[in-house]
Amino acid sequence: MNRSWIRAAAVLVLLALPRAAAAIDPIYSAGFLDPVAIAGADPVAYFTDGAYVPGSAAYEATWKGATWRFASAAHRAAFLADPERYAPQYGGYCAFAVAGGHTARIDPEAWTVVDGRLYLNYSRAIRAKWAADREGMIARADANWPGLLAGD
Repeated sequence: MNRSWIRAAAVLVLLALPRAAAAIDPIYSAGFLDPVAIAGADPVAYFTDGAYVPGSAAYEATWKGATWRFASAAHRAAFLADPERYAPQYGGYCAFAVAGGHTARIDPEAWTVVDGRLYLNYSRAIRAKWAADREGMIARADANWPGLLAGD
């Protein structure tokens, strides 16, 4: 293949990335160009089952530009009736990271519900650190969010 053709194709791909990324709300995305929120976990299950439950592609909904997955039609209906109640804090980013002034992906099995709000963490080890100063972490993260994304 001609190297100049490959370079031209690479430039076109790079130019298209910002447009593709802009189509997805970065707040509830699982990662760069990944439109599935909270790594596909059912957000309602944290509250109703008290557990991490993987969602299913058979029960999906779109909210805030991201695809949300649920374990059942009933969970999907509950979410759609009141998404703010079930959506995780800080756009689904790690609560410990947001408290520290940056964002990080999450492990959907590293979660905590506090005062009716869902908080996710990068890992179970980070969740333990976050829990050691939960009130302080929440206060710092609340102060950092949502302005954090503008400078991230």
